Amino acid sequence: MRFGILGPLDIRSRDGLPVDPGGPRPRALLTLLLLDAGRAVSRERLIHGLYGDEPPTGASNALQSQISRLRRRLGLEIEAVPPGYRLAVSPEDVDLHRFERLSREGRRALGSGDPRGAAALLGEALGLWRGPAVADLPDALGLVARLDELRLAAVQDRVEADLALGGGHGLVPELRELIAGHPLSERLHAQLMRALHASGRTAEALTAYEDARRVLADELGADPSAELSALHLELLQGQEPARQRGVPAQLTRFIGRADELTRIGALLTGARLVTLTGPGGAGKTRLAIEAARALPDVCYVELAPLADGAQVTYAILSALGVRDGFRAAGGDTTERLLSALHGRELLLVLDNCEHLIDEAARVAALLLGACPGVRVLATSREGLGITGEVLWAVPPLAAEPAARLFADRAAAVRPDLESPADGDGVRLVGEICAALDGLPLAIELAAARLRTLTLDELAARLGDRFRLLSRGDRTKAPRHRTLHAVVEWSWELLDDEERELARRLTVFSQGATPEAVQAVCGVPYPEDLLASLAEKSFLDVADGRYGMLRTIHAFCARQLSDAGEEDRLRDAHARYFLDLAERAEPRLRGREQLPWLARLAAERGNLDAALRHLTRADPRGGLRMMAALSWFWRLRGLYGERTVLARDLLDAVGSEPPEGLGEEYVLCVINTIAGDGADPAEPDRLARADGLLAALAGPLRLPYLVVLWSVAGGPARAMEDRVRSQVGDHPWGVALLDLGQGFQELFAGRADASEAAFTRALAGFRTTGDRWGMANCLDPLGMFADWRGERDLALRRLDEGLTHVGELAAPEETADLLHQRGTVLLHAGDFEAAAAHYTRSAALARATGVPDKVATARRGLGDVARLSGDTARAREHYEAALEACAANWFSLGQSVRILVGLGRTALAESRPEEAADWLGQARGLASGTGELAEVAEALAAVAAGPEDAARLLGAAHGLRGTLIAGDPDVVPVERSARERLSPEAYDKAFGQGRELRSAAVREAVSER
Repeated sequence: MRFGILGPLDIRSRDGLPVDPGGPRPRALLTLLLLDAGRAVSRERLIHGLYGDEPPTGASNALQSQISRLRRRLGLEIEAVPPGYRLAVSPEDVDLHRFERLSREGRRALGSGDPRGAAALLGEALGLWRGPAVADLPDALGLVARLDELRLAAVQDRVEADLALGGGHGLVPELRELIAGHPLSERLHAQLMRALHASGRTAEALTAYEDARRVLADELGADPSAELSALHLELLQGQEPARQRGVPAQLTRFIGRADELTRIGALLTGARLVTLTGPGGAGKTRLAIEAARALPDVCYVELAPLADGAQVTYAILSALGVRDGFRAAGGDTTERLLSALHGRELLLVLDNCEHLIDEAARVAALLLGACPGVRVLATSREGLGITGEVLWAVPPLAAEPAARLFADRAAAVRPDLESPADGDGVRLVGEICAALDGLPLAIELAAARLRTLTLDELAARLGDRFRLLSRGDRTKAPRHRTLHAVVEWSWELLDDEERELARRLTVFSQGATPEAVQAVCGVPYPEDLLASLAEKSFLDVADGRYGMLRTIHAFCARQLSDAGEEDRLRDAHARYFLDLAERAEPRLRGREQLPWLARLAAERGNLDAALRHLTRADPRGGLRMMAALSWFWRLRGLYGERTVLARDLLDAVGSEPPEGLGEEYVLCVINTIAGDGADPAEPDRLARADGLLAALAGPLRLPYLVVLWSVAGGPARAMEDRVRSQVGDHPWGVALLDLGQGFQELFAGRADASEAAFTRALAGFRTTGDRWGMANCLDPLGMFADWRGERDLALRRLDEGLTHVGELAAPEETADLLHQRGTVLLHAGDFEAAAAHYTRSAALARATGVPDKVATARRGLGDVARLSGDTARAREHYEAALEACAANWFSLGQSVRILVGLGRTALAESRPEEAADWLGQARGLASGTGELAEVAEALAAVAAGPEDAARLLGAAHGLRGTLIAGDPDVVPVERSARERLSPEAYDKAFGQGRELRSAAVREAVSER
């Protein structure tokens, strides 16, 4: 049945026909039970809900009688449990609980930057309301007010989503009506102000603030909150209300270009690829960023730092938050990208494509063809050359906005400088902007010089310079005739020390800290010089790092080459970052893990550049650096993008490891393994590395080599006796051995030994402070507690693991732990919470581009649906999971479990032949003991007799090391077998099954 209590009580049979529960008292009683559908409700609560604070004599007997009448009249299963009564229906069959679930999911989607999904979920949730909630229930429990608050919160969340999608004008009447009923809600007042502003009615938005301020003062004697006041200030200053965007924040005001923004918005409405073209400094990037701000879901990708077209795909994956984490390189990166974008609607901004034009065009064409919800806004000095591309040449700034830009930037460097009001001043500004061809970057550079020059001096110097350069080669690109001249002019205004440092800074590809500048550039105490260059707009400063605009970087790099310093500086740069990587390496496995991860992440571009230089100039140093960074890449980076570089380094080093660098050589080999089957030489390299690793005498200096090797080679190479001597007695290494031993014992079905090993490993990792190690131990330890039925302990362990992976910024591992937590909740009977966990796990895995983990989560959702009685939905989830499974050793076990789920679904639908087929496929694919255990348990449900069922359950126990306490699939099978056998007969058959070895179990299940 389906039940509605968000309005008058409404009961529908499965075919949609209404069902009458009777008079007011049965309707109220049923409503009370439905409020806690699937959970026990105490007699005291039921009596209080029916009769209030003064129940009549004999209320308890009357309640029992009314329960009996409800059972008979509606055929409902209402169980008598120790606290009271439990209505055995799924929460999903009650509109209130569906509303609460959809509201939570909508709020999560809103918080994660998916307003379109949030609007759909929240709209569906609010559509369930048919009138005042629990209308058939006397409000003795104060429920009406609570449910009204939930409804209002959902409405506000839906309005928030609509605002993010650009729906301003149509929301105004609704918001005014809501405020009339809830005049003290500051969130509603803020939403009204934003809606009015989005509709072009900013004056009314400011009036709405005054109305809110007056109401709060009159009713509460309070001022508006800081958030509401900040919104009011933004509107007063003409700013856009702050909203989270997938584009970088800007530190300066955007001036002019209103017509261009309108045109680009129109182009993006009708075309899926728009490319902004123009010379360097024309403002393509800033215009693209401002255009993207008008859209709800944006992914911004900066291509300028990339040196190789092969990195374009990785740059997009990185911008999407997709990473490899602790698993093997995810095969074909293109497939991972397509998986991450499948079904999404977003604008992909590809900024600065010109130097990687061919690869940028290839990737853009692929995404546009395979992902219909994706649009691309590119910036480049030339078009991508793709069918359907719309080109928009970014024009120079017109005279009036150019003058306003100059005045705005001039005021930033000289707050005391007033905008020219007299005719001469206005004329000079106009001449300066015209001489600079209206190029925004050139105007900004010129305005910055007003720190030391007057307007007259600035105009005179610009005039002299450009008169000279205007007679140059007219065939050169506009950037070389205009912007280059401005940079050169600014360069000549620097003193000798500033020029020396400016050209040397170009050796850094991603900015630098003062410490790095001093070490690499040979300038002691460089802070003053850096500050001076920043004041003259040669450098940007953010979070203690100094970087250059790309145009200025290119100009200064030429000066470095002309000075003959490039080779020496690149050697110094590589030495510094090699030292940094080697200093960081041991700290990534201890208590300093998080700050050092952040430090290496900030230097990622410099580390890559140093590694490329060492590969060419010093392969031994390259081996050391690649080895030192390998664990960082596994914890944080996209491992796969280093594959090509690792192969180049291996070629440069040769076929034999250099003296003393055996571990580094093996790690380099591991880094060449892509795992996608595209390189036929990979098996030979794996075998070669295996032999080299076997020859290494312990203890290893880089013990994480064992982890990376086991991931690259699979379970067959995961743990061998030699590893114990190689790891040594360092606490991290000992903990690592116990971690590996735990998995080996788990695969062998020795649950007690496995749990003991994981417990030792957790203690060791706690000693070192390594969050990665602790999380990887807490996951299986939570599983073991769940198997014993200790669900609270299991949840505590998994919650601690989630804290650790959250600190590591590891979405893939978060997905794993959420799935495990969902399984604990499933075994505890909380299907709704389990489904929510599986749904979030699937979303994280999908966003990370890991289809086999999406499959794992979909399998969990299939289990929830099947156990809830919705076999049609279960089948959908299982089939989608099977399709998503990747063909690698990570997902083989999941494929078996999905097939078992399909078999159980067929049994629930009374299709035994189909069930036998699915279970037969699962049996044939199963290779590990855990997988065979699940197959045996599934076959026990269709065993010919109770002895066979008990024997198969015993076999599952022997394979896994235990049966899972409270497993909703196994409990009824075990109960039935025990009821039909004497205790002695059951124990005998169960013991026979438990003593079978894996091969015998496989033979036994093959006979079924």
